[in-house]
Amino acid sequence: MAILERIQAEVEGHPIVLFMKGTPQFPMCGFSSRTVQALKAAGADPASLHTINVLEEPEVRANLPRYSNWPTFPQLFIHGELIGGCDITMELYESGELARMVAETRQA
Repeated sequence: MAILERIQAEVEGHPIVLFMKGTPQFPMCGFSSRTVQALKAAGADPASLHTINVLEEPEVRANLPRYSNWPTFPQLFIHGELIGGCDITMELYESGELARMVAETRQA
C-alpha cells in the first residue's frame, strides 16, 4: 500500500495538486491542458501548482482512481480534497469559484 500512502502525502503536502497527463508546459491530453489553463486563469501561481505526470508514473496512474474514487484524469485536489476532473474544474472557473479556492491557498 506504499503507493496509496505516497499519493496521500502528495495530496496533503501541497495546497494545489493536479494529477495530469503530461506537464503544464507540455500537456499530453486536451482535458489536462484545459484544466491547467483554468487554474492559471483563476490565479494559480505556476510555481505553487504541484503536478504529477501520470504518464511517467504508471503506479500512480493505476492506483489514484482507487485512492480518489474518481476514474479519469486529470484529477485536481485543493487543500487535500478532490475537486474533480476537467469538467468540474471548468464549471468552477466559469462561476468564479475556482478563483476563490485558489486565492484561499495563498492565504493558508
